[in-house]
Order: sequence, then structure tokens, then C-alpha cells
Amino acid sequence: MTETTPWDVVIVGGGAAGLSAALILSRARRRVLVLDGGEPRNRFAPHMHGVLSRDGYSPLDLVADGRREVRAADGVVETARVAEIARTADGFALVTDDGALIAARRVVVATGIRDELPDLPGLAEQWGRGVVACPYCDGYESRGGRIGVLLGSPLAAFKVQLVRAYSPDVTVLTAFAGELPADVLEGFAARGIRVDDRPVARVVSDGDALAGVEFADGSVTAFDTLFADPRMVPLDGLLRQLGAEQSETPFGAWTVVDATFQTSVPGLYAVGNIANPAALVPIASAAGVTAATTINASLVAEDVAAAVAATVSA
Repeated sequence: MTETTPWDVVIVGGGAAGLSAALILSRARRRVLVLDGGEPRNRFAPHMHGVLSRDGYSPLDLVADGRREVRAADGVVETARVAEIARTADGFALVTDDGALIAARRVVVATGIRDELPDLPGLAEQWGRGVVACPYCDGYESRGGRIGVLLGSPLAAFKVQLVRAYSPDVTVLTAFAGELPADVLEGFAARGIRVDDRPVARVVSDGDALAGVEFADGSVTAFDTLFADPRMVPLDGLLRQLGAEQSETPFGAWTVVDATFQTSVPGLYAVGNIANPAALVPIASAAGVTAATTINASLVAEDVAAAVAATVSA
């Protein structure tokens, strides 16, 4: 796959953000290459929600649809991982895991994040089904049920209050969070949210379904849905290689982007969760579109300048 002719844009990551950018740029008649490792963050979930006209749709089907649409507009989508990236006089040089060298005028990084799950037996087996993270994505489906919230830190306590909108039967498990501030506990009590600080031993399943949580004392509390608080880890190795600026956020150090999703490195863009850890699928898609229109405008300006220069020198 080594290319001598630079691509107009190489997009690293083929989820909602990356494919949205690729579709806009391909339809703008740009030479676009998407390199994707094939492991979207939401691949564990059978359905996605809150996506207009696609509520309840499979996230993997969304990616498959997006790939078809990009290819139909003459974009190229390849399964590959990018190991290295560097600046060049004309843009960027990327090297894949298998040693292919690729040149690009612009690069969009849409590699997303990895959810680092709590170290709790049985949790990973339910991840994306009985154990979820996002109230806006899965809260409605848990309405009226027995909801548990496995709190990871005091900073995430407000998630409990978000979840309370879906059911009056909410229990927050605080063993992993440590001591909570008095005002947080007061807010829980005011809305009838139970607090259980016992050590948690494991997540219990009944076949494929979530059954509940077993505590260290051997007792089990039944839950229909368990909201967890995984640590979000940005997959930002390429951005770090190029020295893109970061800032501290409640989620940790995150890459800084401007309103068009360009990083501090000219020509390098970051979209989706790699730029906004709280981005839902529609927000990630919108980021890809915003970056794409900006990139195309900058490439048109370059093309005009080059054409004028060629005319003058002729």
C-alpha cells in the first residue's frame, strides 16, 4: 500500500467521526484514504441510541454502511494501523504496522478512546449489554428498572443524578469511589437514591443477562442495569508523536483543538472522542463534517495559489 503520490487527506480511524469526514471529502472529489484498525469503541454494544433515524441501530452496521458510502464516492477504506507519523515539507508521512509509507497533505486523527473497565470479575462479560456507561445512550432502556451505579470516583457522582431520571429504584455502589462529599450524599438522600458502601466481589450473570452484583459478604443485590464508570484512555499516540498541545480536563490530559478541530499542529485535525471525551455518536459525526469542510476549503486555497503561481511563471 506504499503510495508515492500524496493523498489529499488521510483519516486514521473509521468510526462515526472519521467516516463522516471521509464522506464529505470524497464527495468534494478529494483523494481520501481511511486507515482503520477495525475496533470501534462501541463494538460491544448491540444497539446505539440517540442517533436521529438510527435509534436502536447496530453500531457495527453503521460503520459498515459508512464504509460503503465512502467507497461509493471513490474514497478508499483500508484495514490498517498507523504506527508512525511525521511532518514533511508537503504535509505528513505515515507508516503503517506492516511498513507501508503513505504521504498526505492533511491528516485527520479519529482513533477515539479505550474504556478501562473496573477490575471486577464478571463485569467485562456484561460490558455493552447489562453493564453500560452513558445515561444518554442507555438510560431510556433502563427506565423503571432496578438500576445500580458502580461509582469510580467522586467526580462521577453527578451521573447518579442523571440516572435517577429513569427510575426511582437506584442504588449507588461506592466501594471504588472512596468517601463522598457531604453535599453529594445529601443530594442522593433527597432523591431517594440508596448508597451501599460494601466491598463488591463480582458482577453476576444469569445466562447472557445481568442478574446483579455480589458483595464480599456473599449477599447479592439484583439489578436490571448497572452503570459503570470506566476510565477513558485517549488513543492519541499519533498526536503525541507530532507534539499536539494538550490541556487538563476532568477526564485527564486531552488534545486541544480549535472550532474547526485543528490541533496546534497545522494541517493535523482530531475529531470524535479523541478531541471530545463526552462526544456521543451525532457529536462525533458533526466534528468529522466540520473538520472536512474546513480541510477542503484550505486545500482549494492551496490549489488556487499553486495554479496562479504556475500561470505567472509560465
